[in-house]
Amino acid sequence: MTKLLRTIRLDPSDTFAFEKAAEPGEWAVPGSFLYFSEDVAALKGKAKVAFRSGWLGLDTFGWSTIAIVTEANAGERDDAVRHLAARLVAELGAPDMATALAAADEEIRFAESCAQHPEQTLVVIHRRLDENGDIREQFRIVQAGLPFNKDSFSRVFTFHAVEGEEEPEEHVDLTSLGSAASAPGGQR
Repeated sequence: MTKLLRTIRLDPSDTFAFEKAAEPGEWAVPGSFLYFSEDVAALKGKAKVAFRSGWLGLDTFGWSTIAIVTEANAGERDDAVRHLAARLVAELGAPDMATALAAADEEIRFAESCAQHPEQTLVVIHRRLDENGDIREQFRIVQAGLPFNKDSFSRVFTFHAVEGEEEPEEHVDLTSLGSAASAPGGQR
């Protein structure tokens, strides 16, 4: 067994932040290789967000803000390498499958090195250009131990009562809201 990264979506923000969002549960790699032949300084909008903070999902080639450390068996790891290699040939112009397999294996090995944390650890990436124009990456742990099921969302925020703090009072007149909404044309 080894550890790899999977995409995770804790809220819908990835669908707004990126041109193409990864689906939850895809195997993930940093994906910085997509920027080696790009003018990164010229990126704008969603493309710039993907460069700065995206994990690349292998199924969709979409982006995820957060990846989660997950166990993978040898077969799953090999499948991820083959899948990425096929995409490198089909979409990125790798000269042949042997070259693509070597590059994909290197990228998966790098993802394994990013996943050397306890299972269920959330990891984020931050990319930038340094003063020489080279891509630099930083990886940060968000939270360890968050239960994850790729078919459902996990609770990200919890609320706790704090004693001794004054809370602002809020007064809402529900009857006036209801009568304004039922007025002709829904006018308020």
